[in-house]
Amino acid sequence: MVGQETSVTLTPLGGLGEIGMNCMLLESADGMIIIDCGLMFPSDFHYGVDVLIPRFETILARKDKLRGIVLTHGHEDHIGALPWLLPYVDAPLFSSEFTLALLENKLREHNLNKYVDFRRVNSNDSVELGPFTVHFFQVCHSIINGYGLGIETPVGRIVHSGDFKIDPTPMDDQFTDLEAFAKFSEPGVHLLLSDSTNIEREGATLTELEIKGALERVFRQTEGRIIITLFSSHIQRMQEVFDLAALTGRKVAVSGRSLVNNIALAKDLGYLRLAPDALCSLDDIEDLRDDQLVLLVTGSQGEPLSVLSRIAQGEHRQISIRRGDLVLMSSRIIPGNTKAISRLINNLYRLGAEVLYEKVQGIHASGHAHRDELVTMLNTVKPKFFVPVHGEYRHLVKHCQLARECGVAPERAIVLDNGQPLTFFERGIRFDDRIRVDSTLVDGKGVGDVGASVLKERKLLAEEGLVVVHVVIDQETGHILVGPELISKGFVFEQQFEHVLDDSKCLILDVFESNPKASPKKNAERIRVVLRNFFRKVLHRDPVVLPVVVGV
Repeated sequence: MVGQETSVTLTPLGGLGEIGMNCMLLESADGMIIIDCGLMFPSDFHYGVDVLIPRFETILARKDKLRGIVLTHGHEDHIGALPWLLPYVDAPLFSSEFTLALLENKLREHNLNKYVDFRRVNSNDSVELGPFTVHFFQVCHSIINGYGLGIETPVGRIVHSGDFKIDPTPMDDQFTDLEAFAKFSEPGVHLLLSDSTNIEREGATLTELEIKGALERVFRQTEGRIIITLFSSHIQRMQEVFDLAALTGRKVAVSGRSLVNNIALAKDLGYLRLAPDALCSLDDIEDLRDDQLVLLVTGSQGEPLSVLSRIAQGEHRQISIRRGDLVLMSSRIIPGNTKAISRLINNLYRLGAEVLYEKVQGIHASGHAHRDELVTMLNTVKPKFFVPVHGEYRHLVKHCQLARECGVAPERAIVLDNGQPLTFFERGIRFDDRIRVDSTLVDGKGVGDVGASVLKERKLLAEEGLVVVHVVIDQETGHILVGPELISKGFVFEQQFEHVLDDSKCLILDVFESNPKASPKKNAERIRVVLRNFFRKVLHRDPVVLPVVVGV
């Protein structure tokens, strides 16, 4: 029987059909490992939600089998959900020095760092985790110390590309080690899992050397201040900024907690080289000429509370836009942030700045492989089966099409959904029953307590507003002692619609006059129905009506 054969089951808990929340289980009869455990940032319809994380029920139900957590790199969509998992599992974490340092800082904020078993691994190291032997291969990405994985399993070899690109002229020797991938793949690879984010982009990514050249031209030609924003984990790009600032006689002032923390971390670990006088404080920027200053700030995605957003709104205490300022947005636009970034750029132009961003200037190179580089990975590994990962659904479909063009049998190039376990045998595969994988919403200290009904209520409050009715009555006579008082929040401007609110009060009085002996609860419900019908008829609006009827 096939079911009795040695098998390995792959279960994606996130990261397939979406950008973010990457998390995957690899399980056999004798053990299980987790590959990445990331978060995703909320969309517009997630009112008030801070982050989204995977559902962990499947992991917790099998936590006794967990042999280790393997992290490919330190981006939030690969490590960000760990603070909500680690209190409930006991397993070592394996990754590079920089990734673990970023994670330790994150866990320190949650008071968890002292209780976690960090296991640093270098490129070309391998670790045995129960039935799996995991090999770590260096890859080039938009963060240093990223790894791809080669995994020896009971049914054959699996390669996970990690997030990667192939840069022939990488900065600081941060290259994708195709030779290591090829050597691991020589005996034959059962399955390749490969990054799909940029499958729709033809050719190859710009090299980091090309980006540095473009930035150098901008630095040399700019006479005013340069304000630059980028991903706070992109240490290589920061090194370029510091090098070019020194080359053109400028000092760098940094604003934004994540930038300050990551610069200090990278400097302590030896990944960032700064001259003794490279930095200046924000208090000193007024003492420098405009052509002597670079401002490195957070806000590449238009986040409302980021430094660049506050500057664009005129709300930053120490930095304001001047005519002649040049703003460089050296990062890609993450899907879902287009409107926020467009609004930010428009505000900067309104204040007199010039803005350069990816669509108008080659000042950013993606950390994800384009089509030609994906072909190179496929041809290097030559897998028997192929499952695309890390991309929206169309990306996964197009990457499967590419795999077939590269020689993978059509029936062996498989698009998986989150929650669809796929079991591999030495001679075949099996699709197992789907599991529930809808994301868990984190709002403040609440984890999972915000669901569809709460989001629906928040949507209604956001779109229609709230009307609170307050009435105090004499329980014996039913006479009104205080009120009715109406408080409008997000519904109407009270002075402009005073007549509508006055008519509402008359309707409330009618409720009590027609039912003076009714209970406060019953009258409260009648008030809610009467006012909602009235507001729909008069204003074509449907606010939340909250009657508070108190009997004394």
